Amino acid sequence: MLYNTPPSSETLPANWFFIFAAWLIAAGGTLGALFFGEVMGLVPCTLCWYQRIFMFPLAIILPLALFPLDSKVVRYALPLALLGLGFAIYHWLLQLGIIPVSASPCSQGSSCSEVSAEWFGFLTIPLMSVCAFAAINISLLATLIRKKQ
Repeated sequence: MLYNTPPSSETLPANWFFIFAAWLIAAGGTLGALFFGEVMGLVPCTLCWYQRIFMFPLAIILPLALFPLDSKVVRYALPLALLGLGFAIYHWLLQLGIIPVSASPCSQGSSCSEVSAEWFGFLTIPLMSVCAFAAINISLLATLIRKKQ
C-alpha cells in the first residue's frame, strides 16, 4: 500500500481529541482576537495584549502535536494556558470593578477597565477569554490525566 490511511475514530486515543479540542478553542480565540482588532477596529488594551501573547502560540503549538500524536505538548502548552487564564481572570475582575481601577496596568490607549463590547448583557471580551482559557486548561489537564493512566 503506497498511501497511509488516516486512523479511524475507533483507533484514535482520547488524548488526540482533547488536544484537538484545545487547538480548536485556541484557533477560535486567535481568530476572534484578530477579528475584534482588525475588522471591528477595537483597540486592544494592555491586558488584552498579554492574553494574546499566551493564546496565539497555542494555536500554533497544539496542531503540531496531533500528527503524530505527542501528548508531551502539555508540558509546553499548559503553562501558557494557565498564565493566560490568570491574566484573563485579572482583566475580568478589573472590568467588574472587584479590582480597583488604580491597579490597572493600562496607561496609554484603551482602558483595561472599560467595557468596549458586550453581548447579551453580560458577555464581554475578558469573559470570553476566561472561558476560552478555562476550556483549554481543562482539555490539557484531561490529556495529562489520561497520559498518566
